[in-house]
Amino acid sequence: QVQLVESGGGLVQAGGSLRLSCAASGRGFSNNAMGWFRQGPGKDREFVALISRSGDSTYYGDSVKGRFTISRDNAKNTLYLQMNSLKPEDTAIYYCAARRPLYTASSRPGDYDYWGQGTQVTVSS
Repeated sequence: QVQLVESGGGLVQAGGSLRLSCAASGRGFSNNAMGWFRQGPGKDREFVALISRSGDSTYYGDSVKGRFTISRDNAKNTLYLQMNSLKPEDTAIYYCAARRPLYTASSRPGDYDYWGQGTQVTVSS
């Protein structure tokens, strides 16, 4: 079982930045395509960003494109999300997720097999 532990959430003013981290347990992190998702109050879970197993390919949701950057350090078993130019609309619980080994990254939440506990990001205006 893959275990994911997120950190880095908090309260920030509009225009500020945060960096989220997701630490994965066990061996074989490089075999898991990864994604970030978020869920705001009263909303469905929304795709934020994905990254391939090697880290050479990334893709972003339209609402965060140009502001957020997803990355990974396979040697440290860690996934990151750098969030810049934050807006109040970015307020949500942010989740990292992993697909089963050797599966390709996806923007659909239902395609992911393992999820972190979520970390709250609140952006004030």
